Amino acid sequence: MTGILNPHADFVSKARINAEQFQSLYKQSMEDQEGFWSEVARNIDWIKPFAKVKNVNFNSPDISIKWFEDGTLNVSANCLDRHLVTRGDKTAIIWEPDDPRMDSKHVSYRELHEQTCRVANVLKRLGISRGDRVVIYLPMIPEAAVAMLACARIGAMHSVVFAGFSADALANRISNAGAKLVITADEAPRGGKTTPLKANADRALEHCS
Repeated sequence: MTGILNPHADFVSKARINAEQFQSLYKQSMEDQEGFWSEVARNIDWIKPFAKVKNVNFNSPDISIKWFEDGTLNVSANCLDRHLVTRGDKTAIIWEPDDPRMDSKHVSYRELHEQTCRVANVLKRLGISRGDRVVIYLPMIPEAAVAMLACARIGAMHSVVFAGFSADALANRISNAGAKLVITADEAPRGGKTTPLKANADRALEHCS
């Protein structure tokens, strides 16, 4: 059976835009792409402001897609640092555990920032630097977001591998990425079962150069 579930009026009243405003923004984005995305992009913090919005070529075989190519930003700083003054103690992540009997966990922007900085420092001590690849093999826990933000903070690239994947699948992704580090956990609970992540990672590394 299918149907339409209409949102409550209270929920609708708190929406940032309504349907008419959305259609207006969409029309602007199609008619003036550079102007629209230039305005949107200025809502985030730039280390070096961009001067060029779009530089694309869709003609095969010389396909090239570049946006804001002369600008510089840090994704982690935009996700965390710029929110600390005004909403540092507000919730950034609500985590629901696999076991419904366990309590949910609320992580504030300030807590997430502190954890991210700690992990970023650990990565640097382990020799990870800008341009290095890191494989993240974690369950759906707040620490997975922390690991991704920490990589972005120091300029490392991350590859997220689904925690349900086998040791062989993990080994292929480590090798293909040329990863220098794997971040994992002892195990991953899912649907009442557990996947031995650390044991899988150990077996995977035996097959990686």
